[in-house]
Amino acid sequence: MHFIIQTRVEQNYQTVFNGFTKDLFMALKPPLMPLKLLRFDGCKKGDEVHVELMWGLKWTSLITSRALGTKEIFFIDEGLQLPFFLKSWQHQHRIINLENDNGGALIVDDITYQTPFFWLDYLLYPIMYLQFYYRKPVYKRYFKKLA
Repeated sequence: MHFIIQTRVEQNYQTVFNGFTKDLFMALKPPLMPLKLLRFDGCKKGDEVHVELMWGLKWTSLITSRALGTKEIFFIDEGLQLPFFLKSWQHQHRIINLENDNGGALIVDDITYQTPFFWLDYLLYPIMYLQFYYRKPVYKRYFKKLA
Protein backbone atom coordinates (compact mmCIF):
# COMPACT_ATOMS: atom_id res chain seq x y z
CA MET A 1 0.00 0.00 0.00
CA HIS A 2 1.09 3.52 -0.69
CA PHE A 3 -0.11 6.96 0.37
CA ILE A 4 1.17 10.51 0.46
CA ILE A 5 0.25 13.31 2.87
CA GLN A 6 1.44 16.86 2.25
CA THR A 7 1.58 19.71 4.76
CA ARG A 8 2.55 23.27 4.00
CA VAL A 9 4.35 25.05 6.85
CA GLU A 10 5.56 28.62 7.34
CA GLN A 11 9.23 28.01 8.09
CA ASN A 12 12.13 27.83 5.63
CA TYR A 13 12.78 24.30 4.35
CA GLN A 14 16.24 24.12 5.97
CA THR A 15 14.81 25.20 9.33
CA VAL A 16 12.13 22.53 8.95
CA PHE A 17 14.71 19.85 8.17
CA ASN A 18 16.80 20.87 11.19
CA GLY A 19 13.64 20.55 13.29
CA PHE A 20 13.36 16.81 12.60
CA THR A 21 14.59 15.91 16.08
CA LYS A 22 13.66 13.54 18.87
CA ASP A 23 11.31 16.22 20.25
CA LEU A 24 9.40 16.46 16.97
CA PHE A 25 9.32 12.66 16.68
CA MET A 26 7.60 12.43 20.06
CA ALA A 27 5.26 15.36 19.29
CA LEU A 28 4.08 13.51 16.15
CA LYS A 29 2.94 10.48 18.16
CA PRO A 30 -0.86 10.24 18.25
CA PRO A 31 -2.10 10.78 21.84
CA LEU A 32 -3.67 7.35 22.36
CA MET A 33 -0.81 5.38 20.85
CA PRO A 34 1.47 3.83 23.46
CA LEU A 35 5.03 4.32 22.24
CA LYS A 36 8.34 4.24 24.07
CA LEU A 37 11.33 5.74 22.28
CA LEU A 38 14.33 3.51 22.91
CA ARG A 39 16.84 5.11 20.51
CA PHE A 40 16.87 8.09 18.16
CA ASP A 41 20.12 8.73 16.29
CA GLY A 42 18.85 11.41 13.89
CA CYS A 43 18.16 11.70 10.17
CA LYS A 44 21.52 10.92 8.58
CA LYS A 45 22.18 7.85 6.45
CA GLY A 46 22.96 4.97 8.82
CA ASP A 47 21.04 6.45 11.77
CA GLU A 48 18.52 4.25 13.55
CA VAL A 49 15.28 4.77 15.43
CA HIS A 50 14.09 2.09 17.87
CA VAL A 51 10.64 2.16 19.45
CA GLU A 52 8.54 -0.14 21.54
CA LEU A 53 4.82 -0.22 20.75
CA MET A 54 1.98 -1.67 22.81
CA TRP A 55 2.38 -5.26 24.01
CA GLY A 56 6.16 -4.96 23.79
CA LEU A 57 6.23 -4.96 19.97
CA LYS A 58 9.55 -3.62 18.64
CA TRP A 59 10.05 -1.43 15.59
CA THR A 60 13.50 -0.51 14.30
CA SER A 61 14.00 1.78 11.31
CA LEU A 62 17.22 2.58 9.47
CA ILE A 63 17.84 5.79 7.54
CA THR A 64 18.91 4.35 4.18
CA SER A 65 19.20 7.53 2.13
CA ARG A 66 19.46 11.28 2.54
CA ALA A 67 19.93 14.17 0.11
CA LEU A 68 20.35 17.88 0.83
CA GLY A 69 19.54 20.10 -2.15
CA THR A 70 18.63 23.71 -2.84
CA LYS A 71 15.06 22.83 -3.77
CA GLU A 72 14.44 19.79 -1.57
CA ILE A 73 15.81 17.81 1.34
CA PHE A 74 14.76 14.24 1.91
CA PHE A 75 15.58 11.18 3.95
CA ILE A 76 14.17 7.67 3.82
CA ASP A 77 13.64 5.32 6.73
CA GLU A 78 13.09 1.63 6.14
CA GLY A 79 11.89 -0.95 8.63
CA LEU A 80 14.56 -3.39 9.85
CA GLN A 81 12.58 -4.96 12.67
CA LEU A 82 8.82 -4.61 12.31
CA PRO A 83 5.80 -5.72 14.31
CA PHE A 84 4.28 -9.01 13.15
CA PHE A 85 1.53 -7.25 11.18
CA LEU A 86 4.02 -5.56 8.82
CA LYS A 87 6.20 -7.23 6.20
CA SER A 88 7.89 -4.09 4.83
CA TRP A 89 8.00 -0.36 5.56
CA GLN A 90 9.47 2.63 3.73
CA HIS A 91 8.85 6.25 4.68
CA GLN A 92 10.30 9.01 2.54
CA HIS A 93 10.33 12.36 4.34
CA ARG A 94 10.54 15.19 1.80
CA ILE A 95 10.93 18.86 2.71
CA ILE A 96 10.43 21.01 -0.38
CA ASN A 97 11.60 24.62 -0.64
CA LEU A 98 8.68 26.93 -1.47
CA GLU A 99 10.68 30.19 -1.57
CA ASN A 100 9.41 30.92 -5.09
CA ASP A 101 5.82 30.25 -3.98
CA ASN A 102 5.30 32.78 -1.15
CA GLY A 103 7.86 31.09 1.09
CA GLY A 104 7.66 28.31 3.60
CA ALA A 105 8.10 24.63 2.95
CA LEU A 106 6.09 21.58 2.02
CA ILE A 107 6.50 18.48 4.18
CA VAL A 108 5.65 15.31 2.29
CA ASP A 109 5.16 11.99 4.08
CA ASP A 110 5.42 9.35 1.33
CA ILE A 111 4.71 5.94 2.85
CA THR A 112 4.78 2.47 1.37
CA TYR A 113 4.06 -0.60 3.48
CA GLN A 114 3.13 -4.22 3.04
CA THR A 115 1.62 -6.73 5.44
CA PRO A 116 1.85 -10.51 5.21
CA PHE A 117 -1.64 -10.62 3.64
CA PHE A 118 -3.03 -8.35 0.88
CA TRP A 119 -6.38 -8.04 2.67
CA LEU A 120 -4.56 -6.79 5.78
CA ASP A 121 -2.91 -4.06 3.67
CA TYR A 122 -6.40 -2.69 3.00
CA LEU A 123 -7.64 -3.24 6.53
CA LEU A 124 -4.72 -1.26 8.00
CA TYR A 125 -4.88 1.51 5.39
CA PRO A 126 -7.35 3.81 7.23
CA ILE A 127 -5.43 3.38 10.49
CA MET A 128 -2.08 4.13 8.86
CA TYR A 129 -3.46 7.05 6.87
CA LEU A 130 -5.14 8.67 9.88
CA GLN A 131 -2.04 8.17 12.02
CA PHE A 132 -0.02 10.24 9.53
CA TYR A 133 -2.82 12.70 8.78
CA TYR A 134 -2.68 13.51 12.50
CA ARG A 135 0.78 14.99 11.84
CA LYS A 136 -0.57 17.88 9.73
CA PRO A 137 -1.65 20.18 12.61
CA VAL A 138 1.40 19.15 14.63
CA TYR A 139 3.73 20.15 11.79
CA LYS A 140 1.84 23.44 11.38
CA ARG A 141 2.15 24.29 15.09
CA TYR A 142 5.75 23.11 15.34
CA PHE A 143 6.89 25.11 12.31
CA LYS A 144 4.79 28.24 12.80
CA LYS A 145 6.54 31.40 11.65
CA LEU A 146 8.07 33.24 14.56
CA ALA A 147 7.11 36.92 14.83
